[in-house]
Amino acid sequence: QHMNRELAMKLLTSRLYEYYRQEAKAEHAQYAVEKKEISWGNQIRSYVFQPYTMVKDHRTNEQIGNIQAVMDGEISPFIESFLKWQSEV
Repeated sequence: QHMNRELAMKLLTSRLYEYYRQEAKAEHAQYAVEKKEISWGNQIRSYVFQPYTMVKDHRTNEQIGNIQAVMDGEISPFIESFLKWQSEV
């Protein structure tokens, strides 16, 4: 009876291990699908300092002419436009 119990525990342990391994593999595959290629043209924002000043978010087409405020950390217009864009998509 003790041998049956040990065998059953080993079998249960191996099945649980395999189940959680498959679950982790599926979760990892989901993140791999969401990754984007890091290449030219996949930038999020452009910062133009000369001859005029402008910051443009390429995802939402939000443009701001006050580049100094953006460089000082005032990015709330970009965050708001991104959240609005994300809710539409």
